[in-house]
Order: sequence, then C-alpha cells, then structure tokens
Amino acid sequence: MKTHKDLDVYKNSIELVKSVYALTSSFPKDELFGISSQMRRAAVSIPSNIAEGAARQSDREYVHFLYISLGSLSELDTQVDISEELGFIDHQASVDTQTKIVTIKQMLIGLIRSVKSRLP
Repeated sequence: MKTHKDLDVYKNSIELVKSVYALTSSFPKDELFGISSQMRRAAVSIPSNIAEGAARQSDREYVHFLYISLGSLSELDTQVDISEELGFIDHQASVDTQTKIVTIKQMLIGLIRSVKSRLP
C-alpha cells in the first residue's frame, strides 16, 4: 500500500527541510528565535501537512492540507529573500534554495490538481 512517504513531493520536501536546517545553522545566534526559527518551522510544515492531509478521510481535506503546505512554501520563499537581504545567506545559497522551492511548488500544484480531479 502506498503512503505519503512514496510521493516524490514528500521526499523532496524532506530534503528541503534538511537543507534549511543546514543553511540556518550559520545564522547569527541572536536569530535563533527569529528568522532562523521561522524558516525551520515553515520548512517542517511542508512535509508535515502533506502527511497529515494524506491521512485524512477525504480528498477535500487532503487538498486543504496540500494548500497549507503550499502556503508554508511561499512563506519560506519570502524568508529566504529576507535572509539574503539581511546578509545571512549569500546569493548562490538563496538561488539554490529557491530552485528547490520552485520544484516542490510545481509538484504540489500537480498533486493538488490530481487530487481535485477525483472530487465529485
């Protein structure tokens, strides 16, 4: 039986979490409870909501949680921009992270369309 763990979007979002944790580990210590924490929470929210949605009773609920993941992804994208502007990450790290974000966004949108197509 397939689960959310079999989805490429889930696997990619787990990899994004790992890269965000690595990226934020070099942030200034006074940002531990600031943008660093927000970025980590947003990143963790993406695969968490994919998993929670997949465990729900209906496709309508699943889509709802996929949209929450998409929102967290957009939040993370903004936080990456802010981190670059504040000088916490360099331009290349920003580009690399945003490339992963765009890929996951496209995958999430595709999954949302697929699940929505099953709705009555």
